[in-house]
Amino acid sequence: QVQLVESGGGLVQPGGSLRLSCAASVSIFSFNIMGWYRQAPGKQREWVASITTGGSTNYVDSVKGRFTISRDNAEMTLYLQMNSLKPEDTAVYYCHARSGLFNSWGQGTQVTVSS
Repeated sequence: QVQLVESGGGLVQPGGSLRLSCAASVSIFSFNIMGWYRQAPGKQREWVASITTGGSTNYVDSVKGRFTISRDNAEMTLYLQMNSLKPEDTAVYYCHARSGLFNSWGQGTQVTVSS
């Protein structure tokens, strides 16, 4: 069973930065696509960013130019660098990985942007 463990969340002031990490229990080469989702209080979970095995990336419009997704295959880790954070970025951030028809999720890490 695949395990994904997120870390790096916390409290940051508006305009600040955080880097989220997602450590996988297996080689991430096995995943067709990996990504980050987030869920704010009272809202549905939304897709934030994704990266394919080939390195192609996509972002939701609200984070373009501020967030960068990357993966380190040797370290079996997915990252999300978040810059210029805004209060509306406050949410629980989840790591996701898909291999064929199988989807795996992490437990989530809280990101709070507040002064």
